[in-house]
Amino acid sequence: MATRVVQAEVPSSFAAEAGAILRRLDYVLLGVMAALIAYGLWVLGAVSRNDVPGEPDYYVIRQAINVALGTTAFVAVTFVNPESYRRYRKPLYAAALFLLTIVFVADAIRGTQRWIDIGFFRFQPSEVGKILLVLVLAGYLADCARRIEEWRTTLTAVGLAALPAFLVFIEPDFGTALIYAAALAAALFVAGTRWSHLLALAGGTVTVALAILWVLPTAGLEVLRPYQVERLTGFLNPDLDPSGATYNVTQSVTAVGSGGLDGRGVAGASQTNMNYLPEHATDFIFSSLAEQRGFLGASLLLLLYALLVWRGIKTIALAPSLFTATVAAATVFALVVQVFVNVGMTIGIAPITGIPLPFVSYGGTSMIASMVMVGLLEAIHVRGRLAGRS
Repeated sequence: MATRVVQAEVPSSFAAEAGAILRRLDYVLLGVMAALIAYGLWVLGAVSRNDVPGEPDYYVIRQAINVALGTTAFVAVTFVNPESYRRYRKPLYAAALFLLTIVFVADAIRGTQRWIDIGFFRFQPSEVGKILLVLVLAGYLADCARRIEEWRTTLTAVGLAALPAFLVFIEPDFGTALIYAAALAAALFVAGTRWSHLLALAGGTVTVALAILWVLPTAGLEVLRPYQVERLTGFLNPDLDPSGATYNVTQSVTAVGSGGLDGRGVAGASQTNMNYLPEHATDFIFSSLAEQRGFLGASLLLLLYALLVWRGIKTIALAPSLFTATVAAATVFALVVQVFVNVGMTIGIAPITGIPLPFVSYGGTSMIASMVMVGLLEAIHVRGRLAGRS
């Protein structure tokens, strides 16, 4: 009889905890994520319907599977107390370095080594690495809260981020390395790092950039790959080689501009349908959206991102601890930078980097990682409300 009582109490306790979590979810944030995913699937179906002959839904079906996997991960992360990650920041950091290192033994795809092909799924470790890095940085800075104004704390945090960012940079994946740097900046700012330290780091970043782009090449030491140099050169001078180095951005700007106010429709979007616009289901999906649905369709997507950021900022304010506030801030800022860089490169105000558009670009790892990031925000929001008993 006693055994039956104990067995009955466990699911009852779990049910009570699950109910408390469900009552305190940020349903606005959840709804915005769902709207972004639904809108992204709709856009992907329209821009990719001619990409695989005889299979107009090829990419949509596979992206829907990615969403299902991402939903499982989202639920799991939401129900885990985010403070638990703080205790395991060292194993998480080791896992991030391991994932970013083994990618170099994988076969290169299009001249880069960003993916691990496991048969039924192509896995991109750098997407997972940015989430792990956020947790590691937040854990370290929270543990060093009393020494946050010391240079040693700041430089150690920079070192923790520099190694994985360097591994991503040499894949090469400059765009994602930039996201890692953005997460570091947000984490340091929210943790309370001195302004003098932040300004010094900004100056150091500019110095390193100048060395990579100008000083070292002048001395005969090329750091960037030739195609990366072409992208940067093309960004500074878009008319330099419209049929070569600047072809992608030229076609992208043309597609965006031709959409007008309400777009050319699916059938009339010649840049997309005739494949003039490369990677229109992944890197340049925003350009295809603007061509097909015009300014109004693109604005709706950007409005959804703005709502996502708004709810993320509210989560930062509600966070119950320095650790969770830092995780939320780094997560939100990483998403903001990712959207800005992707949209910026499609309209010619940022260099082409190959960063996917969260929840919209085709790709399994990107979709799952984006949903996990929102799951972290939900988990923090729930614990914040539980702490306030609201």
